[in-house]
Amino acid sequence: MIEHAGNSLRVTAPMLIVNARSLLEAGRHYLRSGRLSKQVVLDLVAVSEVDSSALSIILAWLRTASEYGINLRMANPPANLISLATLYGVAELLPLT
Repeated sequence: MIEHAGNSLRVTAPMLIVNARSLLEAGRHYLRSGRLSKQVVLDLVAVSEVDSSALSIILAWLRTASEYGINLRMANPPANLISLATLYGVAELLPLT
């Protein structure tokens, strides 16, 4: 679901409601582990599908990262994720690289 390499977390699973809980916990695990640098890139290049739960997951990861002093930036978001964020009025909250 999530791969860790260097200062990057790469999401490799669809970000859909059916696996939202698993993705949320996997991301939080990495963010809380103490193994990440203070500058982390969330790479979404391998994400094939998203629904509105993806925004909830990402916003929760951003809160967790902030709690642990991590600057989490997002790279390669799918176009439909940006469309959803714009529709819901939260696009400006997404930390794009």
